[in-house]
Amino acid sequence: MTEPRADARTTTPAAAEAPIVRSGYLYWVMKVVLTPVLTLAFRPRIEGLANVPKRGPALLACNHTSYLDWLLLPLVIRTRRISFLAKLEYFTRPGVGGRAQAYFFSATGQVPVDRAGAHASQGALRTAIRLLREGRLVGVFPEGTRTRDGRLNRGRTGVARMAAETGVQVIPCATVGTFDLAPPGARIPRPHKITVRFGAPMQPVCEPGTSPTAEQLREWTDELMARICVLSEQEYSGVDAVGRT
Repeated sequence: MTEPRADARTTTPAAAEAPIVRSGYLYWVMKVVLTPVLTLAFRPRIEGLANVPKRGPALLACNHTSYLDWLLLPLVIRTRRISFLAKLEYFTRPGVGGRAQAYFFSATGQVPVDRAGAHASQGALRTAIRLLREGRLVGVFPEGTRTRDGRLNRGRTGVARMAAETGVQVIPCATVGTFDLAPPGARIPRPHKITVRFGAPMQPVCEPGTSPTAEQLREWTDELMARICVLSEQEYSGVDAVGRT
């Protein structure tokens, strides 16, 4: 008996992995230049840093209240490089300014994420999984975009899927006070003390090689967001984030 042929009209092509600059040399240059400036400006209070492993792979899952978030985590995690999943628009804007922005994000080792749909983001997720398997530290904002009103929004299940695929721990973390300093639309924050908190690591929803159900992914993600909510002291909206930031 012959095998039935796959219908070409329903076959989904495999998503290509997102490009990433391996050296990320500009990441370390920016750390050297910005660390003393940001430390003086924001005087960060750090809680739970011991929960971040000094070596080996891990996922950092953080709330997203301001563009400062991706600067503050590297500020307080000083000895490891974090590769963040960043929205694709940062890499594709036209003009000289757009090319400079794309160079900056690429040279600091960030991974572009296409937020147009589930399949569109698969390439970036595959890249993040590969980095985790290489022992990297990967930063993710599970809400998908910045909050518009200061509340913590519902998390997307990508973090749960990456953890399940690789077996790595997920460290919930939060920046506190950054929304008031630099909410969406603000360009220049005013100096003020902020807090960065790291919670106890979460184990993946299931063992590597086991496929979790959609219900398991949703339940695990909701637990992750509940822990982030405690760390961030935000009100929880219970709905998906909307709007461009």
